[in-house]
Amino acid sequence: MANKSFSRSQRVAQQLQRALSELIRREVRDPRLGMVTLTEVRMASDLSYARVFYSTLGGDEFKAQDILDAAADLLRGPAGRALGLRHSPELRFVQDELIRSGARMSALISQAVRDDASRHVSGAADDSGEDANDDRAADSKHS
Repeated sequence: MANKSFSRSQRVAQQLQRALSELIRREVRDPRLGMVTLTEVRMASDLSYARVFYSTLGGDEFKAQDILDAAADLLRGPAGRALGLRHSPELRFVQDELIRSGARMSALISQAVRDDASRHVSGAADDSGEDANDDRAADSKHS
């Protein structure tokens, strides 16, 4: 039975994500919000609340959180009606840290690759004579 409730909460979460994306685009007309992308919705198993993960582009993250928190109660009813639910889930908006941490990790990897490449280029120029001599010495031992 647990598997069935999980699949239902997962289906409702996907439908809620689509419905909320449209509702936010249509109903929340605050220019301070910027562009909001809903990245994931996680439903409680009893469908009583939903954690809505989002990311912003072009807006203040802290203001976006305040705006979405204020809009949560206004969006709850229309979202529940759009899904045909008897009881609309409580909406809890959460800034998605995965995108930010992924961008930070990507930047760190790029920096490490650049640092490594610059060390090898400068190291290869300094050690080029030694490497060639070592290779010739190893070849003469094997002959």
